[in-house]
Amino acid sequence: MKTGLVIEDDENNMVLVTRLLGKAGYLTVRATTGLQGVEMALRLKPDFIILDIQLPDIDGTEVLRRIRESETGGAVPIIAMTSYAMAGDREKLLIAGCDEYVEKPIDPQRVIAQIKTAIGDLS
Repeated sequence: MKTGLVIEDDENNMVLVTRLLGKAGYLTVRATTGLQGVEMALRLKPDFIILDIQLPDIDGTEVLRRIRESETGGAVPIIAMTSYAMAGDREKLLIAGCDEYVEKPIDPQRVIAQIKTAIGDLS
């Protein structure tokens, strides 16, 4: 069973995403700050990461950079899940190293399919 690390500071979003992932058969671990997310990503080596961009301590792009530059985080699929919806934001995050971009508010009917595509889970 694949494990996803969800880095999200909003409790409502955290509950929604982790429930959807659980119903789809994934285990989840939670981080509510960017620093905690980086530490957990490097220590736990999850199969994929769901990353909010607006976090209370360091922003998601810094979290992304730190994970990607680590020895263990270079290949892990990272999916940005954010309310950033300005022109060019999606492209900037993909260029920075995200594998997928999901805009909030999420569509519960589509989000699992988007995540499965991003992590290569064809089941």
